[in-house]
Amino acid sequence: MADPSPRLPFPPLSRPPVHLAILLTLAGLVLLLGLGDLGLTDRDEGSNAEAAREMLETGDWISPTLNYEPRYAKPAFVYWLISGTYALFGIHEFAARLPGALFGIGLILLQYFFLARLLGTRVAFFGAVMLLLNVEFVATCRMVLTDPELVFFTTLSSYSFWLGLRGEGRDRQFFWLFYLGMALAMLTKGPVGIVIPLLAVIPYLTLTRQWGKFWRRGFPVAGLVVFLLVAAPWYLAMFAIHGADYAAAAQANTMGRFANPMEGHGGTVLFYFPILFLGFFPWSGFLPFALYDSLKNWRAYRSGVLSPSGENGLALFAGLWVLAMFIFFSLSATRLPHYLFPLFPAASILTAIVWSRFVHEPSPAGLRPSLTTIVILGYLLGLALASLPTVYEAFIDKIALEFPAALKVGPGLTPIIAGATVLVGVMVIRYLGLTENYRASAFWVAGGMTLTVLLILILLALPRFNKYFIAPPQELAEIAGLNLGPDDRLIQFGRKQPSLMFYAKRKIFQINPGEDQKFQPHLDPSHRTMIILQSRLRSRLPSPVSEFPVVLQRYGFSLLSSESLLR
Repeated sequence: MADPSPRLPFPPLSRPPVHLAILLTLAGLVLLLGLGDLGLTDRDEGSNAEAAREMLETGDWISPTLNYEPRYAKPAFVYWLISGTYALFGIHEFAARLPGALFGIGLILLQYFFLARLLGTRVAFFGAVMLLLNVEFVATCRMVLTDPELVFFTTLSSYSFWLGLRGEGRDRQFFWLFYLGMALAMLTKGPVGIVIPLLAVIPYLTLTRQWGKFWRRGFPVAGLVVFLLVAAPWYLAMFAIHGADYAAAAQANTMGRFANPMEGHGGTVLFYFPILFLGFFPWSGFLPFALYDSLKNWRAYRSGVLSPSGENGLALFAGLWVLAMFIFFSLSATRLPHYLFPLFPAASILTAIVWSRFVHEPSPAGLRPSLTTIVILGYLLGLALASLPTVYEAFIDKIALEFPAALKVGPGLTPIIAGATVLVGVMVIRYLGLTENYRASAFWVAGGMTLTVLLILILLALPRFNKYFIAPPQELAEIAGLNLGPDDRLIQFGRKQPSLMFYAKRKIFQINPGEDQKFQPHLDPSHRTMIILQSRLRSRLPSPVSEFPVVLQRYGFSLLSSESLLR
């Protein structure tokens, strides 16, 4: 079998300090800058941060809780991490988000060193920057989600599989990281931690007919033992403690989530197309051609005419990874933007390889349509951002149902500035990309444009959004928590916001409009009762709580109390 690719398949690993300095600087800017300035968003951020806080408070490191009731939705690993940062730095937003940001930085370094080992430091730098500088990566790694840790471990697993299968001698030991990565991923987010690596591995072994090689070299039996030793103890402990309740919840959060939309997170099978193309922008412009280029010779790999190694083999592996994962999550009934994040490392490999060819070849195939795709996506994104104030005004009544301050506060000029940056940036990228002597500069312009937009959002948009839309009820919850005794009651009336539990640092009783009977148990005159609600909902409170005086207000939210704050 011969691989006609003239490129170096396995160049030696080097340590270019300039690349690493740039990557760490960029990662620090987009992942750590202002990390704790935004209040926790609901629902996932608030729930995860509060579950970790309760774990630290109660000292129960096995059974996660939320609002002091069992929480079976996620395994405990991320809660352990966040509880650790709470213990080191205190209980606040920065500490809650720090593990995700650090695992994001770790993923960038993993991407760089993996590609540097196989394809050289130039492609490695392209691949790491492309993985870092996009909205999906930055948004996911700046939030209190399980996905940064999940994707780090699943990517470690997939990369280790490739190194173990292709390597010789001691490189076979990478297979242990293949199993360990899946085990830690399962401890992070359940069975999907196994599914994600296998969505890349199984199609690749099947297409290239290398199952026999894997069974000989991959330590499958011993690897399964390692996997079970790491992943199984926590699950066995949960089954032992909670029995059928945990089994039912685990099934609902795995097969149930795939078969039926959960918590209103549905959509059509086309849901992930805009997520991928806009979330991975601007590099997504290269992705259609890169994906086609990686898979076009699949018959030659299957027949053995081409060797599934080197740059072309890695591109095939990454292409199958992207395609299989995109199809899998599109078929899932529950759809959320960050669910697609696990394919971004593979997408970055494909686009980095293709861009490296574009730079070195005088008239490369696929360059012009790729640049045209970037321009089209840039126009769509730029115009959408620039028109956001107009759209905001058109839907202001609906927005105000969620964020009351919307009636008085607009988005300002920030989206217009960001949109103009994108529009100008894509025009410059196309001009440079079509000019052979300046083509390499297009990469720096694309990266600079993306970095500028991200910093505009982080430094300008998010503080404004936080002040008027996120922080008001959280400030009231924190004040309520400071003024309530152990036997007093705090009620949230209206849409459930788990983040309020985090700020109040106590149990919150959730009551919806129309559930008047639920107030009765909380009306003991010997204890204080406080209520957080949108001010417009006060008229829907039943008597006698409707007569509670308002003690504080914040941008459309009110805090009511059965007694004054000063006793």
